[in-house]
Amino acid sequence: MFDLVMAGIGVCAVEDIALSVLATVIGHRADRGWTFIDAGWMALSRDRGTAKQPIDQGYGIVCDIGGRPYPDLIVTETNQEHGIIAVRPGSTAPQVTLPVGAKVRILPNHACATGAQHDRYHVVAAGSDTVRQWERFRGW
Repeated sequence: MFDLVMAGIGVCAVEDIALSVLATVIGHRADRGWTFIDAGWMALSRDRGTAKQPIDQGYGIVCDIGGRPYPDLIVTETNQEHGIIAVRPGSTAPQVTLPVGAKVRILPNHACATGAQHDRYHVVAAGSDTVRQWERFRGW
């Protein structure tokens, strides 16, 4: 499915990443430039595989519902059930104001670790509105 670590070493482009986590905006802290989402490390994983790459992607790149990345918007922090999205440290990109209830897609650092957090996948083919559900195989 590819992921941000693979994109960071040139194996794929960000646009090739086929896995994302759908999250909902649940609040803001404007004085800090934070937007809260209902996806923390239980949804995204704690993998920080891009931290030592030239571009640190935090806990994932934030995209609109269609999968288009917002400029320099990443998940900067996570706790168990919630994440904080903000503009990448050092970026001059404008802060994005996402309304409470808005849906975003998070591209993960590590597809395997993120995928393993979920018991099923909702699969949508490119150019289609049809959603299929795949149950995840468990065990080794």
